[in-house]
Amino acid sequence: MSKQAIGVFDSGIGGTSIFKEINALLPHENTIYLADSKNAPYGNKSKDEIIALSIKNTELLLEKNCKIIVVACNTATTNAISHLRETYNIPFIGIEPAIKPAALNTQSKAIGILATKGTLSSALFHKTTDLYSNGIKIIEQVGKGIVELIEAGETNSDEMKSLLHVYLKPMLRADIDYLVLGCTHYPYLIPLLLEILPKHVKIIDSGLAVAKQTQAVLRQHELLNMTTQNTENIFYSNGNVTVLKTILDDKFIVKSLDF
Repeated sequence: MSKQAIGVFDSGIGGTSIFKEINALLPHENTIYLADSKNAPYGNKSKDEIIALSIKNTELLLEKNCKIIVVACNTATTNAISHLRETYNIPFIGIEPAIKPAALNTQSKAIGILATKGTLSSALFHKTTDLYSNGIKIIEQVGKGIVELIEAGETNSDEMKSLLHVYLKPMLRADIDYLVLGCTHYPYLIPLLLEILPKHVKIIDSGLAVAKQTQAVLRQHELLNMTTQNTENIFYSNGNVTVLKTILDDKFIVKSLDF
């Protein structure tokens, strides 16, 4: 089983930010990535809809014989991963906003969280926030419209810049010193965020932590791929593959698939 692929799914191209961290840490692992761009964003859908889409993605990855599945979507993790773990006999790696390191390290006692509505309204998010928010002001902001712009390749557009200025304004007013990115699409905004934010504000995303957890779980289940040849990374999208191709190296295989 060790040569079987790591399965990764997201509501579009955002989870490629997670894939890149996994690929950097585990370059000999085969991967299959599902970009469910047709249904992006998940963040404004109901919990039942998110679970149904996560089941669809999971079953497609299982058909392709994946040995482990990374839910590279904060909204799908916070709303559906408990159901997936109860239903399928395969390890799942989830993602949630990196509130803990921000809360433990903030000096101003104020942190900002930019995430989707689906993540910010989930029970798992509130449970995590309650654990680490004692004595700390947390400014939550729904990133309405951001995923759609990134999916359309408009990461550096004037519209994106305007949205970010509006969303960050209350956070800066509250003197945050950490900004937590609560959606896997959002790391693609980091160059733009660095232009807008004061130098002392640190940006945190979950990518490296997820890669390390994936490595640990593979090791625990004796599923690490020890061969170093013929590694294959395949990306399937049910949307426009053009934007996906622009953010990936040419060595990766990108295919259209109706799912």
